[in-house]
Amino acid sequence: MEDVAISVADVVKQYKVRHQKGRTLKEAFLRQRIFSETFDALNHVSFEVPFGTTLGFIGSNGSGKSTVLKLIAGTSKPSSGRVRVMGRVSALLELGAGFHPDFTGRENVYLDGVIMGRPRSEIDRRFDDIVAFAEMEEFIDAPAKTYSSGMFMRLAFSVAVSVDPDILLVDEVLSVGDESFQRKCLSRIDEFKSQGKTIIFVSHAMGTVRNLCDRVIWIDRGVISADGDPNEVIDQYLTSVNERDRQRLEAEAGAASGELPGPVEIASVKLLDRAGEEKLSFNTGDYLKVQVDYRSHAPVEAPVARMLLKTADGILCAGASTEMLDEVVDRLPAEGTVELEIEQLPLLPGSYNIAVFFQNQDGSQVYNSDGGKYPFDVAAGMPYETGIIHVPCRWLNWSGNGK
Repeated sequence: MEDVAISVADVVKQYKVRHQKGRTLKEAFLRQRIFSETFDALNHVSFEVPFGTTLGFIGSNGSGKSTVLKLIAGTSKPSSGRVRVMGRVSALLELGAGFHPDFTGRENVYLDGVIMGRPRSEIDRRFDDIVAFAEMEEFIDAPAKTYSSGMFMRLAFSVAVSVDPDILLVDEVLSVGDESFQRKCLSRIDEFKSQGKTIIFVSHAMGTVRNLCDRVIWIDRGVISADGDPNEVIDQYLTSVNERDRQRLEAEAGAASGELPGPVEIASVKLLDRAGEEKLSFNTGDYLKVQVDYRSHAPVEAPVARMLLKTADGILCAGASTEMLDEVVDRLPAEGTVELEIEQLPLLPGSYNIAVFFQNQDGSQVYNSDGGKYPFDVAAGMPYETGIIHVPCRWLNWSGNGK
């Protein structure tokens, strides 16, 4: 156990969910009955984390990821089982939970530091670095209630990472601030990693998880579904997400109409590399082929296939349709395949999805009820670039250099 920073052994975490319901209208106002049921957030979870490991947790919302971090941080106790943590912990879970809106930024830095168990002398020593990292020099003596949400979170993050922990817990906090500040956050976490710190990282950004983590655990409905190599575990998770989306769309379409969702059914969507291998992670500049297998259950005249490429949070990056082809299909075959080929994927690191639609020529009618979301991620991009899209360009020269 000497080389184990965190040990979680057969942990169960249960919560009681309370419901209120009146038997009659009068009782609803005067005397409500209270019902409760037990919910297992974690169900016999076990794992160990050696010192110096960067471990990522992935899974859908409500799967138990944040509950694991709260148990490790000590802000929650297991219902049964054991959690053992060796070393000083800094938890980036609920940023700014200790901030008071009527206090100035300066006062809140000291307040939050005291809540986190740091002596005032340590805060004095680190204060200027905390403010500089948060880029808050001009506003540090203004009340926190006057801050924008980005300013608030930047200062809270800066306080949280100002310590020298043995174990760093990070839960979906890298969305704070703008793109530049997010990079500063990742750079600080990389510093901790290079110093041999143990890092537990929870995120929905699969590209960041692939790049940062040595190992990944996928939690699904309170149990561990996979644990191991980041690429393998993330691909398993994304495959599961695709399948659940497909089943959900079919169920919704069937419930709405009681029959097939439309004249066109999408049988499968595959993302392929140049060798024809199915992948769920690519690099900027990689070859990508989107292969769509479909079935037509009724005659469809002059069909158009359209694909939309979006970020995970719904920002449209690009769209393309078969109208770009010289050949026009008069009628959709009973079953077949349509493919979109991208020679050099222009996306920078992040999580994305593809939606697929079959439409008529003017786009007024969609033949499949929902295009679905087929997720993938871009794990590595061009150096020194920011944003979503890689724009091919080159710097030519400097001007005004004194020559």
